[in-house]
Amino acid sequence: MNNKEYFLLIGILILLISSNSGAVSPNAKIDRKAIVDRFSPSLSGIDLQAPFSVGNGGFTFTADVTGLQTFPEQYFNSGIPLETKARWAWHSRAATKTYTLADASKNYTAYGHQVAFPTNMDAAAGQWLRKNPHDLPLSQIGFTLDGSKLSELPKTVSQQLQLWQGELHSQFALEDQTVNVTTFASQQSDTVFAEVHSNLLKNKRLAVDFRFPRGYDLAVKNTPAIDFGSADEHSTALLASGRGYTLLLRQIDNTTHFVSVSWQGEAIFKKIAAHHWRLSVANNQSRLVFAVNFSQLKPQNFAVSFAQEIQENREHWEGFWSRGGFVDVTASRDPRAIELQRRIILSRYLLAIQSRAAIPAQETGLTNSSWYGKHHTEMMWWHTAHWILWNQPEQAVRVLRWFKAHIPSAQAVAQERGLEGARWAKMVGPDNRESPGGNPLIIWNQPQPIHLAELLYQTTNNKQWLEEFAELVDETAKAMSAMLVWQEDEKRYSLLPPIWIAQEIYEPTETRNPTFELAYWRFALQIACSWRMRLGEPIPKLWIQVLNNLAKLPVKDQKYVAMEAIPDTFDKLESRKDHPSMLGAYGLLVDKSVDISMMRNTLDAVLKNWDWQEKIWGWDYPMIAMTAARLGRPQTAVDILLADLTHNHYLKNGHVPQGGSGLRVYLPANGALLSAVAMLVAGWSGAPDAPAPGFPNDGSWTVRSEGLSANL
Repeated sequence: MNNKEYFLLIGILILLISSNSGAVSPNAKIDRKAIVDRFSPSLSGIDLQAPFSVGNGGFTFTADVTGLQTFPEQYFNSGIPLETKARWAWHSRAATKTYTLADASKNYTAYGHQVAFPTNMDAAAGQWLRKNPHDLPLSQIGFTLDGSKLSELPKTVSQQLQLWQGELHSQFALEDQTVNVTTFASQQSDTVFAEVHSNLLKNKRLAVDFRFPRGYDLAVKNTPAIDFGSADEHSTALLASGRGYTLLLRQIDNTTHFVSVSWQGEAIFKKIAAHHWRLSVANNQSRLVFAVNFSQLKPQNFAVSFAQEIQENREHWEGFWSRGGFVDVTASRDPRAIELQRRIILSRYLLAIQSRAAIPAQETGLTNSSWYGKHHTEMMWWHTAHWILWNQPEQAVRVLRWFKAHIPSAQAVAQERGLEGARWAKMVGPDNRESPGGNPLIIWNQPQPIHLAELLYQTTNNKQWLEEFAELVDETAKAMSAMLVWQEDEKRYSLLPPIWIAQEIYEPTETRNPTFELAYWRFALQIACSWRMRLGEPIPKLWIQVLNNLAKLPVKDQKYVAMEAIPDTFDKLESRKDHPSMLGAYGLLVDKSVDISMMRNTLDAVLKNWDWQEKIWGWDYPMIAMTAARLGRPQTAVDILLADLTHNHYLKNGHVPQGGSGLRVYLPANGALLSAVAMLVAGWSGAPDAPAPGFPNDGSWTVRSEGLSANL
């Protein structure tokens, strides 16, 4: 070998070594903290769409660039509202008379007989029952300077939400003076803590104001303004005060709760107006530490231990990020990988701080109000399944126990409609009472308790869940079977009108055998049969008859369409908007009757011809990705998951606004993203035996994961 050949060989070896020096072993332990820290969001300027929140799952405080809620009008008018919310905070306005659902009902032919559904939401009864009970905003807490509200947003700001610690650190300038604020939420109580450092605190120039509202403007369904007027319609009473604390009693009509404000050192807490109080330091100090606790029960302890609370908060968040599932795609060559990682981390955080309460989450979580605070049971899979797939199933258990506790009210609904079992309401508050409107005609919520229970059982292999949720599965399946109608001429069981199908663009009285709902019925009833067999119990004959004779999924031109009655999905553009729900039959779930070739045709037609502009939702993209993955199209799955299309844009704080619907945040999109990612990474029943089977195997993606569970 001559010198020229030698140096050429050495050069090639160096190039090979250097090209692999940044490679990551798929078996190496993921440095979770480094990744979480890398994607902790920060601001160096004003972004009204990027307030940051702290919370504990059932309580959330959303702050502006000051670390408090100093500029609520600006953020509400042009961005995301600044609110303080707890999932236990509900209220009902007084009614002129006692209303029942019968007062808002209309008769329909359903299940082979006459049934009254509460669909008249325009009647006085319908309006009151729809809007009550409603969620209640708790307060707004912000800085004042020299006794006046700040009107101009600060020009110099620096803010970071430190996700690994669950702390918000804010720095801004007022009159050339620096203000530093640390904000976090207790993990043991519904308390927000803040530590403020500034020379402006001296001589009480900089103070913290507390304003307590009447409630929301109930004329607005989604993202209503907070009502700080009507001062004589609610009360804020001083119950007790002592060294370092003040206790207030809030009363709105017959609803009461307590607010305790505690502080360290010498401070003054005084009343400014009926529902307006101010906290300021009492001496020449440049530091103010305070805590605000909201509680249904009268608190007994008012001591503030900022050091202890912040340590407990840090331990909680370190535990949250260290346990359960984790995904790292940062070593990928695909340029979209960093954005996907950002979305994953921020979605995990957002759902952790505002979607872990005993009452299931509304679609906007605890950021602001939507649908009067009520949760939608057809959204429960998107809100809940990711907790199971990411191996932190406690919230899923909590949700299933909520369903289980409300079996009696669901049985009452079923009985009223001539059905057996438990028939689940769609739009409900803490009492599980249905809300009038189109809601009672939606049915794809019915199988979801069964679906979630099976996912929990399969991923944990814990027989406890079979026994604990057997009644829930059984009663739900009974009602689902009873909702089908035997059509003698066709020799089949069908889902007949009135149905407001998942693709919410059709007249409910004209629907028949919607594809997604039929598939979900078969899927859930097969699971219910499996639960019976596992428990050694006989399978009801009706269930077997239904499964053997359920109507076929509707097809036209070798593609699945939205429903049998109006098979025009791919005939006209007006029918290709909203959820392409027919894809869910082989993505969100698996109907074994699906023809794979036809489903591929359907996916292609949706990708090519769907209306992606007028009406599409944030969870549609992950749903389609799940279908593409099951069909062996990983490139399509990733492409649609990250598509630069309407309602699929994630803000700096991770929220996914939904345009014309008035939803400035939308948690089902975040939950759906996490469920889809888990499936693409960990696989599904029948997935290829390969790492990350839902990602392209072409070298563009390097996917590492820990602790994820495969989907069904």
